[in-house]
Parts: sequence; C-alpha cells; structure tokens
Amino acid sequence: MTEPDAATRPSPLVRAVRTYLDHLGVERGLAANTLSSYRRDLRRYLGYLDSVGIGDLGAISEQTVLGFLTALREGDSENPPLSATSAGRTIVAVRGFHKFAVADGLAELDPSVAVRPPKPAKRLPKAIPFDDVMAIFEAAGAPGTVLALRDRALLEMLYGAGARISEVVGLDIDDVDLETQTVLLRGKGSKERIVPFGRYAAETVAAYLTRARPELVSAGKGTPALFLNARGGRLSRQSAWTVIVKSAERAGITAEVSPHTLRHSFATHVLEGGADIRVVQELLGHASVTTTQVYTLVTVDGLREVYAAAHPRALKA
Repeated sequence: MTEPDAATRPSPLVRAVRTYLDHLGVERGLAANTLSSYRRDLRRYLGYLDSVGIGDLGAISEQTVLGFLTALREGDSENPPLSATSAGRTIVAVRGFHKFAVADGLAELDPSVAVRPPKPAKRLPKAIPFDDVMAIFEAAGAPGTVLALRDRALLEMLYGAGARISEVVGLDIDDVDLETQTVLLRGKGSKERIVPFGRYAAETVAAYLTRARPELVSAGKGTPALFLNARGGRLSRQSAWTVIVKSAERAGITAEVSPHTLRHSFATHVLEGGADIRVVQELLGHASVTTTQVYTLVTVDGLREVYAAAHPRALKA
C-alpha cells in the first residue's frame, strides 16, 4: 500500500482535530447531534486558521483565538455574523479542543484558556402598553361578583406597587395602609420594603375589603391573608397567575402576559414618566441598581424608534 502524497496528507492541525472528535465520540460518548455540532464548529475554526496562514498547533496564539471570535461575531462574505449564544458555543468547542491537545501531549500551551465566550445579550423585560394594562384590569372576573372585586384588587396591587406575585399573595391585611396608600412587601431574602400604591389601587382594595373579602373569609376558618380563594384560604401563587392570564385573554391581549409582565410594565412606565432609576430600584426591591438598569434599555428602545421615525437625519439611504 502506497503512502498518501504529502500534498493530500492532512496537516498536523487537521489530524489533531480529528483525534479530538474521535475522543468525544468514542471515549466521552457524545450524542450524534452534539458531535455534529462540535465538528461543524471546529471545521469553521480550521477554515479561519487556514485563512490566516496557520496550519500548526504551536503557531496558534491567544490573539489568534480572539481574532476567530471577532470573525464569528462580524461574519464575512461566506458566513453571516453569529449571535453571542452561537459564537459562545463555537468558542466552547475551540477551548475544549485546545485543552484536549495539551492533555494529550499534542501541544505545550493552551492559547484559548483566557478567551471567554461572549455573554448572551440580556433579555429585555416584556412590558405592555398602559392601555393594555387598563384593559386587563377591566376584564378581571365576572362583573359584580366577589371574585371580580378580588381579582381587580389583586391586579391593581401588582401593577400599582410593582410587586412580585409572591409578595402580593403573601400580604396580610395589616400590611396594607389605605390611609397612607402604602404596603409592606416582603421580598427576596425576607427583605422588607414599604411601597406606595396609588389612589386607584387603594380604591379597589377598599372595595374588595368591604364588599368581597367578608364573604370569602366566611367560607374558611379565618385567616389574616389579604387575598383569599373561594374556600376562604390564602390565594395561592398559581391561582393568582391564572387570574392574570385569564384576564389578559378576556381583554384580547395577544402578547404573552405573566405576573412579571405587570411588574415589568410598572418599572418601564414609571421610568418613562421621569422617575429616577435609584427610586425605581427601591420600589422594585432590587439589591443592585444594575438589575434595574435593564429597564432603561426598554425605554431607550422606545426613544430610538421615535427618533428613527421623526428625525430628518435618521433616515437610512
């Protein structure tokens, strides 16, 4: 049997990649689909290395790997730019390959050890327009029933105080001060904060306490809980979730709505109204203002849309 011609023989780099893929498939037993993803990612890496004239493991530096990451994010004439998630997955494959090469004695140094996959972009909170919030309120429960009064009060408190669903269903009557229109919320880590909730929420809670809660509590054994179920016990988180979803459906809201939607909408709307981000941080009970800053991205997106539509120099050719 004749030896393959040197021109057709795989380079040491290609052979190293093949050895790594064999290791993943045979020794680590990766699923076929996962192995296919690794093969595709490393084929792209080999293509990049070839384009910059590198055919040997020892010639790859940290700057080489960083250059590949940049190429993934920017794309070229043959490859579209990758998202942070897809580019991150590819870099993970590259890092795994270089780590294996060192462990297997194929290379002395790992040039990828300091290269970190890009962080996926933060998912922006889903807020809905104020008119949609009002429509959800109006669609709460069958008109005139005790459950409708309860549901409306529940929704108004969630949005009026920007509270988490767990915080609202955990409220007792004594936690709400209708005179000062404030509520004591117990957030993550049992941290307490006092939050204003406004006149509309105060009026709906007062109506619920006067005209609905006495009937609901009579069906149970007595409880200090503010929001009750039909059996007179504390309303559960799951039941409160159902109230929100059903009210949104009756209101004809096509966007996905969850308990956090009202909290996100609260934060977005008060920021759009001119509130300081530090104030919103306190209202939401965030330990760090960094967590609250994601809402500024939502409002900036809105401003960008207005700018693009209205500014004469914003039009693209």
